[in-house]
Amino acid sequence: MEKTLKPMSGYLTLVICLALFVASVYLFIMGADSENITYVIVAILCFILFCFFLKGLMIIQPNHSRVLNFFGRYVGTVKDNGLFFINPLYSSQKMSLRSENLQGQTLKVNDKMGNPIEIAVVIVWKVGDTYKAAFDVERYSDFVKMQSEAAVRHLAMSFPYDNLEDDHAPITLREGGDKINSILEQELTDRLSKAGITIQEARISHLAYASEIAGAMLQRQQATAIVAARTKIVEGAVGMVDLALKKLSEENIVELDDERKAAMVSNLMVVLCGEKAATPILNAGTLYN
Repeated sequence: MEKTLKPMSGYLTLVICLALFVASVYLFIMGADSENITYVIVAILCFILFCFFLKGLMIIQPNHSRVLNFFGRYVGTVKDNGLFFINPLYSSQKMSLRSENLQGQTLKVNDKMGNPIEIAVVIVWKVGDTYKAAFDVERYSDFVKMQSEAAVRHLAMSFPYDNLEDDHAPITLREGGDKINSILEQELTDRLSKAGITIQEARISHLAYASEIAGAMLQRQQATAIVAARTKIVEGAVGMVDLALKKLSEENIVELDDERKAAMVSNLMVVLCGEKAATPILNAGTLYN
């Protein structure tokens, strides 16, 4: 588990380091001038102490951290910003806590119905647990890329692209919207939690049929739309014809036998359902001639 450390300020140690450095230079010059070996030995000791204390100084920038180890044992993580002094024997690993943006590559996968589709996502993530990111996985940034690709493939295979083949599909990739994005975020969270990664946002950035079936699926969508439109037109036309016949009968405008009703219905359906405006034809005779 991650442990947060609060190290001591490094400004006093910085002053001590400067004093040791100045003292070592001064004593070395004094020893060289007087040819006194004692000054030289003390100068060397001061310089060694200067290097030792200097190694314990570290600067942490905003939204950065240091993971500290002591001879292979995890000591803790420093997340505060500024100049600090730690045990010079500690080894440290820099780790960014900033949000990072991952633009996934466009993947070609099969949806739930077996249709090849192209899908890509944008993921915003950051390191939430520095211990897991540092020690539980090898190169957590590569781990994020690989697991994100696996999550996108699993999402695409779990849902149909649209409901052309599955009319009862509660969720589709094309119309799922925020619900699909929420499912993707949860999938990524489950996969990346072992690496201490926090998913802040995940969105589908590209979704389309694969090029080899795009034309056929477009024609299918157009045909479905045409059939739906024609169905509405026919339903409306039948209602209008029925209303016209009822009005003619109720108002006693004209008496129509079955043959004349059939002719009227035929003419009205042609006029109402035709794609182009009807061209009137004058009948100089009677309905029966």
